[in-house]
Amino acid sequence: MNEDIKFILDTAQEAMDAAIKHLEKQFVNIRAGKASPSMLGSVMVDYYGTQTPLNQVANVNTPDGRTITVQPWEKSMLQEIERGIMVANLGFNPMSNGESIIINVPPLTEERRRELSKQAKAEAEDAKVGVRNARKDANNEIKDLDVSEDQKKNAEIDIQQMTDKYVKKIDDTFDVKDNEIMTV
Repeated sequence: MNEDIKFILDTAQEAMDAAIKHLEKQFVNIRAGKASPSMLGSVMVDYYGTQTPLNQVANVNTPDGRTITVQPWEKSMLQEIERGIMVANLGFNPMSNGESIIINVPPLTEERRRELSKQAKAEAEDAKVGVRNARKDANNEIKDLDVSEDQKKNAEIDIQQMTDKYVKKIDDTFDVKDNEIMTV
């Protein structure tokens, strides 16, 4: 295989991998009923004048499927952590017991599950757009190469097969997340 074609295929695959990684990262932020430390991943806390991620100033645990506990490394940070959780607008009501913060994660309503499912579907569609853009870029680069028409056609077939594989992977990932969201 021509080196230029191989490079284009590798570049397209990297872009498609990046789309999948981004989708998985977005899916972690979509709540699916069970409490998870990653639900507080976007929370920033004012740590002596600097905005710092919550997980850098406290331990975040889930003792059960409905509770998140936040144990600050310094007791003086309790109020700042509480404020950070409220400012993040995640729909949680943090309660302090003087030593740690306890967050009860309410069960999702049917309506909220449907909203989250739509959000997950939109993220999956964005990932597909990223994969298709990588395909388009690769096909445009191949058209500009100085190689035989057969090599160009074969490379385009390879790119389409790669695209189909990644789109199926996105659909499978979405199906798993959607089932997770809709399961009561």
